[in-house]
Amino acid sequence: MLRLKRLAVFSVFAFCLASGFSFWALRVFGGETAQAQPAPPQSEAKLEVLSTNSTPAVNITKSTIDAQWLARTAAETGIPARALQAYAAAASGANTTAPTCGIGWNTVAAIGFVESAHGSHGGGRLTTTGQASRPIIGPSLNGDGFAAIADTDAGVLDGDALWDHAVGPMQFIPSTWQLAGRDGNGDGEADPLNIDDAALTAASYLCAGGRDLTTGQGWTDAVLSYNQSDAYVRQVREQANAYATRSDPPR
Repeated sequence: MLRLKRLAVFSVFAFCLASGFSFWALRVFGGETAQAQPAPPQSEAKLEVLSTNSTPAVNITKSTIDAQWLARTAAETGIPARALQAYAAAASGANTTAPTCGIGWNTVAAIGFVESAHGSHGGGRLTTTGQASRPIIGPSLNGDGFAAIADTDAGVLDGDALWDHAVGPMQFIPSTWQLAGRDGNGDGEADPLNIDDAALTAASYLCAGGRDLTTGQGWTDAVLSYNQSDAYVRQVREQANAYATRSDPPR
């Protein structure tokens, strides 16, 4: 009987050891981790050709995005047309500046959805000029459940002179915006509460450092640079894939 008990204990120990090794091997040799997943498809917008002798213009003005594509894709994906316009133009602009990036509008849109539900967080909306109808201010970064980031902008963007908060539809912290903020609508000002400016800044930020977002690792590294969380990466990936599936296939 004692021998049988020892044999049973040894069997359980061996099973646990084998299971533990299998889990370790899965993580080391390419298991289902955030880093091992493929990049979402690179969805592209249809741009208008401004003349017979020009290529499609790339900027953040509404006239560069094909109106029929915009209306159809907004209906298919549920993305507000004004937000989709900014995402599509931002991806095109970022890919023009960094041709090796390969970012799709669906990735920019996925981040916009996760960060602020396309500018609708808190009951707000985007105006026709792309401005958030009400301030979109994230939680205080005071170290209580979030990173501790002392105020960097004297409260100009987030209204708090003690701690920083992420602001706008793409949720940039003031210090990052001061370094990376872009003017996407050509009004001479980089405003994190404007979806054109925020989307172009987000797309450019994701493409920084020569990243190739057509690869799984490049895409994952880019999204992790935006938010260092595997759960965040999974959420953005799922949403980007969903937008790609619902819209026109990539070309």
